[in-house]
Amino acid sequence: MAVLTGDLVNSTEAGVSLTNMAIGRVGSLAATTAGWPGNGPDRFTRFRGDGWQFVVEHPAWALRALVCIHAVLKWADGFPQTRVAIGYGTLDPVTGPDLSAASGGALVASGQALDALDKGRLFATAGDGVTPLHHAVLDLVEEQITGWTPEQAEAAAYFLSPRKPTLKSIANTLHISTQAVHSRLKGAGAQALLSAITHWECSI
Repeated sequence: MAVLTGDLVNSTEAGVSLTNMAIGRVGSLAATTAGWPGNGPDRFTRFRGDGWQFVVEHPAWALRALVCIHAVLKWADGFPQTRVAIGYGTLDPVTGPDLSAASGGALVASGQALDALDKGRLFATAGDGVTPLHHAVLDLVEEQITGWTPEQAEAAAYFLSPRKPTLKSIANTLHISTQAVHSRLKGAGAQALLSAITHWECSI
């Protein structure tokens, strides 16, 4: 399975209120991913104030979850962003949602990848099955999505749901026109991003 470990960037400058809201958004996204096909249950834990961690039992969903985490923080103006590391491997049996006492290869790989992340970078991956090609794809994904506007991030977060919403349904949710959704997704490079994510999911 996969474990995502992260910590907020510049949380001290953001302040306690925005930090708490940002962590809340990540936790809500984790709960949403638990309902994705083949995934679950919801196992999200906050630690060290601005750190967080959750399990993706269906490991193929990990990159999609990472991108959606970035999106839900990006579309909220002023929220701190987060670094994220995906770790692939085993996870020892966990009782309940709390991961503070959990152990296993996926947890170790995720934590070590986050600790080793170069300054100025946001995303990393490590663990079983990870190849140089996965690192290259993640580099390109980071380059693409860190340039999103809040509007592009919001549209992309809905578009990337594995439930495959239509442009019309996204437009209805956002209370904008279908043409506006299309424009935002085109600016976000969402179609090419979805293709990269889909190929990643087939390779894990």
